[in-house]
Amino acid sequence: MGYIAWLVLGALAGWIASMFMGKDSEMGAFANITVGIVGAFVGGVIFNLIGASGVTGFNIWSIIVAVIGSCVLLYIVNRLKGNESTKE
Repeated sequence: MGYIAWLVLGALAGWIASMFMGKDSEMGAFANITVGIVGAFVGGVIFNLIGASGVTGFNIWSIIVAVIGSCVLLYIVNRLKGNESTKE
């Protein structure tokens, strides 16, 4: 996947995850892209561990994997920071 596609996928996944986790107002575009790209990696690792395919390109499945990974990443970061403002 090209760099532009990674940025678009990261921005989309990070933005969706930040809305799910109640962090949308606290995060800007750069944070959304970063969380989305790292979340895609985290989601890929998680899905590979359970025997499913991870990020496979720019498609719906990859967006779902990236959003799930981004939500996991935001949850872990919030717990490490001691921030209880996540929606549970």
